[in-house]
Amino acid sequence: MPNSPDFIRVSLAAAMTLGLRPGIFWRDAKLYCINLLTVYDRPCAGNCAYCGLHRQRRPPKHAPRETKKLNRPDKTFIRVDWPAFPTELVVERIVEHEPEVPIKRVCISMITRREAVEDTITIAKMIREVSEVPISMLIAPTVIRNGDLERMKEAGADKIGVAIDAATPELFDRLRGKGQNAPHRWDRYWQVLENARDVFGKGNIGAHFIVGLGETEKDMVYAFQRARDLGGETHLFSFYPEEGSDLEHLNPPPIDQYRRMQIARFLIDEDIARAEDMEFDENGRLIYFGISNKLLDEVIESGTPFMTSGCKGKDGTVACNRPYANSRPGPRMRNYPFPPTKDDIELIRAQLETGEELPFEVEIS
Repeated sequence: MPNSPDFIRVSLAAAMTLGLRPGIFWRDAKLYCINLLTVYDRPCAGNCAYCGLHRQRRPPKHAPRETKKLNRPDKTFIRVDWPAFPTELVVERIVEHEPEVPIKRVCISMITRREAVEDTITIAKMIREVSEVPISMLIAPTVIRNGDLERMKEAGADKIGVAIDAATPELFDRLRGKGQNAPHRWDRYWQVLENARDVFGKGNIGAHFIVGLGETEKDMVYAFQRARDLGGETHLFSFYPEEGSDLEHLNPPPIDQYRRMQIARFLIDEDIARAEDMEFDENGRLIYFGISNKLLDEVIESGTPFMTSGCKGKDGTVACNRPYANSRPGPRMRNYPFPPTKDDIELIRAQLETGEELPFEVEIS
């Protein structure tokens, strides 16, 4: 089994972009961030109930053929395969494709293993030796120690992400802490996010959250606000049931719920409204965004809240747009990897009003 730092996993979208795997993107979407993931012959120390990498994951019935051959049920992650390639080859392809795509950012993600810290730093240095492309690191707070963040910055990273995922301490503990016999702790994740802010500066940290793990909309909105008050942004995901995971039996959140959370995230991250300005019903459902109807209409019409949220490139636009990472391509997709068209906006409005995945009266080409 290949191990980092000599080998690195590459998201399917990134492998397609770099010419390492065949394929085309629906509606000619473009990937602007090369997403990488450390790889080892031992599993991630975490055991998150919803994750495709968790150490007790059952072999999925519909795993890629290569995965079945190797009897490796943990190769799929965030819905797709992450094939491993020699790191030197991946770095070479990044340099070759940078002017062509263009590649606006590289993100190196750690699994929860202590050796991943050093390997992530090594891989960042390999990239920085031959390219000035911005580098993000999605880190595992459980294995971060004093001085690690400073060394990551010295290696070339300019942004840090922390996948908190669950919106409340209770859900976090049940899905990825003591409830899963796992090492992750809610307070530790927030503390490392704050430490990263102190090292990398405000605006250079991001918190990942997953809508649909059992939280209320109020819970999620206040998690957005906490991340914003720390000087960060939220990178939002919709829950997707990974086959073979403990939560494979659950459905993604209702589309109207996810659309409301996208709007709330946008308003908070853009400092247009705060969680305290918003109102919720007795079930914690968001019923008022804290802004005028006119402004809300303009925000929806822009389409921006419904695009993928992630680390930005040098041009100030989102680079980590992850095409179709947490939903299949098609009119039911959750995050748009490109600006929504007029027809897309019409569909989004119908989803917000009715909660329907695909209203019959809306036709998408």
